Amino acid sequence: MTAPRNDLKAALAAGRVTRGIWMNLGSEITAEMAGRAGFDWALADGEHGPWDPVGARRQLIALEGTGTAPVLRLPWAEDWIIKQALDLGAQTLMVPMIDTAAEAEAVVRACRYPPEGHRGMGAAVARAAAYGAIGDYAATAAAETCIIVQAESGVAMENLAEIAAVDGVDCVFIGPADLGADLGYRDDLDADALWDIVCAGLSGIRDAGKAAGVIAFSAERRAQSLAAGATFLGVGSDAMMLQEALAAAAQGDPEA
Repeated sequence: MTAPRNDLKAALAAGRVTRGIWMNLGSEITAEMAGRAGFDWALADGEHGPWDPVGARRQLIALEGTGTAPVLRLPWAEDWIIKQALDLGAQTLMVPMIDTAAEAEAVVRACRYPPEGHRGMGAAVARAAAYGAIGDYAATAAAETCIIVQAESGVAMENLAEIAAVDGVDCVFIGPADLGADLGYRDDLDADALWDIVCAGLSGIRDAGKAAGVIAFSAERRAQSLAAGATFLGVGSDAMMLQEALAAAAQGDPEA
């Protein structure tokens, strides 16, 4: 028995546009709701949401059978965190703040079993290998693991072609908020000049033969990103959407 097929990895490799949502609330309830809403993927955010392996596991389970692929974003590129995330059963990882090809290569090695990498051999007692039921997991896991690294700084943008060329990286995601802050647009993240840089980066990633990702909160920026070649497109956050809906409801109906 082999590792489960990762349909999101296959879709990105085929160049298919996928749309998804950030899940910052850390709730398996909202994860299940997101899964049933019809997104291609839903991302449990362990960087700007709670990094709680038990909570992450619950969100992964909640998404099973919904047709929406789970993605798990890590708080940092640490080997022990990557090992935990994979053993939880996450097959698609997003790793923040990758500035160089060497850092991207280190992430890939942390996701691979020896001799290609140094992931610890513990999945046989974990959810990843169905607690031992997937006998060929170690031999087949790498082929179904999707690695997304985030380029979020001026340095990363300078090294974008080299990062995208790393074998084992499936997608390079440009984080417009951290990139914007690093480049002087912290208080104007919708600046045209910033999005010109983002879109040039997306095009460069696609030219390098890898899937390109970004999150965009307006229809205009989403259209611009798609035109630049984005195929892993975040369209919003559960926290932001709920807050906006609550605020609108609190204002009440307009007077006739």
